[in-house]
Amino acid sequence: MGAVIAGRRTYDLSVPWWGADGPTGPARVPVFVVTHAEPEEVPEGGVYTFVTDGIERALEQAKAATNDKYVAVMDAEIGQQYIRAGLVDEISIHLVPVLFGSGTRMFEHLGSKHIQLETVELIEAPEATHLRFRVVE
Repeated sequence: MGAVIAGRRTYDLSVPWWGADGPTGPARVPVFVVTHAEPEEVPEGGVYTFVTDGIERALEQAKAATNDKYVAVMDAEIGQQYIRAGLVDEISIHLVPVLFGSGTRMFEHLGSKHIQLETVELIEAPEATHLRFRVVE
């Protein structure tokens, strides 16, 4: 992974745990936060770039920062926007044995057309099942 894109809500809820290093810890992968406005307080020396001009611009900036690695999207609402815009090549799901009673569902609000997926990888482990799908055009 060469860069991460997150929404402002994910950033706001997670930055107390992530700190300046972001979700990848010491790897310090750049994080592009899609937002309407930059926060007033940001961790000093952090890996965060705040993008206020849309998901396409965030993707453009993230791709430029990756050194030919992939870009991960870590936010259900932002992920939905990327899927609806046809800007997703693959979907990775890390399925853990916990059911939440609330939250944003990743695969709602995607429009009325079917999105065909091709299984690329499936890894089963006691703690999680890891699924990776390619979006078929």
